[in-house]
Amino acid sequence: MDKLAVRRALIEERLNMPDRAQRADLLQRVMRIWLVGRPDTVIGAYWPIKGEFDPLPALHRWKEDGELQGGPDMKRIGLPVVDKLHKTLTFHAWYPGCPMQEDAYDIPKPKDTEVVVPTLLFVPCLGYGPGGYRLGYGGGFYDRTLAALRPRPVTVGLGFTHGFIEDFEPEAHDVPLDAILNDNGVVWPV
Repeated sequence: MDKLAVRRALIEERLNMPDRAQRADLLQRVMRIWLVGRPDTVIGAYWPIKGEFDPLPALHRWKEDGELQGGPDMKRIGLPVVDKLHKTLTFHAWYPGCPMQEDAYDIPKPKDTEVVVPTLLFVPCLGYGPGGYRLGYGGGFYDRTLAALRPRPVTVGLGFTHGFIEDFEPEAHDVPLDAILNDNGVVWPV
């Protein structure tokens, strides 16, 4: 498999999906339902780029629901900040209206907020295959970050149905995600 060509094709397809807004709405619903009853109080996510699904509205609603229930633990959302030296990610607190700045890759990140440690991490899936394996952009940031995080958070991939690659062959260093959600529902584990 020529991963570079597959990545380019998937980005192009995603950017040109005529029903992307409708599919995003469906995935928002799937994500909100999937979160019901989860014990997590700190969830890490990502700032969407290149037509990725935006998890932040569903996470903001999750946070608000927790505040309305008056639970003892305040729910937190974290967004990644790149550590260029180690090529890993740390997660910093995010909230709507949070001051943002661009990171080394021109992706918005929270500005001057505290580091949080997620127990659940939503990761973007450019593509994904059987067994819960994810195809990202090839930088390895999530792989290195997950290898370093202790305890390891529950990992959940988010992507659109077009990203499924039936004959996806993971590499030796690839670690399967704990779950994958798309606009049709839960696709891993099946």
